[in-house]
Amino acid sequence: MNKLIPPSHNSPHYSCQILLSLVLLSLHMLTPLEAYGSKVEQLPGFQGPLPFELETGYVGLGEANDDMQVFYYFVKSESNPQKDPLMLWLSGGPGCSSFSALFYQIGPVAFEIKEYDGSMPGLVSRPQSWTKLCSIIFVDLPLGTGFSYAKNVTDHRSDWKLVHQTHQFLRKWLIEHPEFLSNEFYIGGDSYSGIPVPAILQEISNGNEKGHQPLINLQGYLLGNPITTYREENYQIQYAHGMGLISDELYASLQRNCKGEYIDVDSGNELCLRDLQYFHECLSAINEFNILDSNCEDDEHLWRRSLTQELNESLSSRLTVPELSCKIYGYYLATKWISNESVRKALHIREGTIGKWERCYMNDFEYDIFGSFEFHANLSKKGYRSLIYSGDQDAVVPFISTQAWIRNLNYSIVDDWRPWFVKDQVGGYTRTYSNRMTFATVKGSGHTAPEYTPEQCFPMFTRWISNLPL
Repeated sequence: MNKLIPPSHNSPHYSCQILLSLVLLSLHMLTPLEAYGSKVEQLPGFQGPLPFELETGYVGLGEANDDMQVFYYFVKSESNPQKDPLMLWLSGGPGCSSFSALFYQIGPVAFEIKEYDGSMPGLVSRPQSWTKLCSIIFVDLPLGTGFSYAKNVTDHRSDWKLVHQTHQFLRKWLIEHPEFLSNEFYIGGDSYSGIPVPAILQEISNGNEKGHQPLINLQGYLLGNPITTYREENYQIQYAHGMGLISDELYASLQRNCKGEYIDVDSGNELCLRDLQYFHECLSAINEFNILDSNCEDDEHLWRRSLTQELNESLSSRLTVPELSCKIYGYYLATKWISNESVRKALHIREGTIGKWERCYMNDFEYDIFGSFEFHANLSKKGYRSLIYSGDQDAVVPFISTQAWIRNLNYSIVDDWRPWFVKDQVGGYTRTYSNRMTFATVKGSGHTAPEYTPEQCFPMFTRWISNLPL
């Protein structure tokens, strides 16, 4: 029997599972600090009642009430929340709030891009929200991210602690929301989440096998432009050459002098270092997150540098006002919006827990997972579904680097390379493997593909989550 198939709603096993969860719920003594979700009735800046159900709340992870408190935004599926899949979304960084995904990428609202005049920034509906057919938990992890807080944040910030925190958060959240126990469950994320998400799935799967309660109906995962091997930078040279960003001569010289290694370069290899300096000069005025987009420096671009050098100050504190035409102007509006007292009250933020809100808080983080390839291999053996998608204009995690580690999983192809379409136009290219992994490029899109091309990513997600070919 396939252990990934959820029990029938009429089966004794299912009835016992629900009963056990209700017992766990009754035994879980809630103190005022541990009171869970609250419905958000209105959002300042949005005209009229919300056309979707939004809940925010905290889940306590520590022994003491105020030790570790994880904040989340939960949006119910706008279609059939009783039967539609449930997904937890973890934004990258590490330390970027999933507010980013909710307001910029896959959630039901977005900022109205108008020049800030000191009044409340406006919000509008996003027609391509993934919540049209999926309930999504947008979680602020690791601790210290967004509105999540702890007595000593520094003690709780590492890759493995993030894995354990997410797993613990999820099981406690499901105890408080037993109506979602039978729903198919997925985890999604992008960018740096390519490191922790596969490890989180493995830990959840192992917990299910050990009988940890409540049982999570884990089905699979999806990742966009995910960091996976920490060798992604070695593919930037090939990508930049293929996209016409460097000359044939420089490409040939880099290959000859660096011999395919562009990360751990011998300090005595002056020819390679010289070529690399020239390479970086060629790309210095390019937005590497989307080479087609304007080059507007912000915290995302500073994050790019933080992969190779230590930053001692908050990235968000260095964010200046971008041009209105820049994609990142919405990030600026977000800091103005969420700093407003009426917004925090509407979101049920606990007073005094977070002062200045930062979209990405990346200090004090310990990197102790040095690649997620082995987790993908283990999850493949267990038969979980996965969608790995790449905006093809991203030079930070180039699609060719993602293709390389997928090939190294060494699974046969069951649906070979072909275009996938949106309204009779090519949305990208896709290939599916025998481990139930689908790879897809998103044509003309950047590092966080749903943010750049929602009209393509929404049908891509819709088809995949519905078990349909792209």
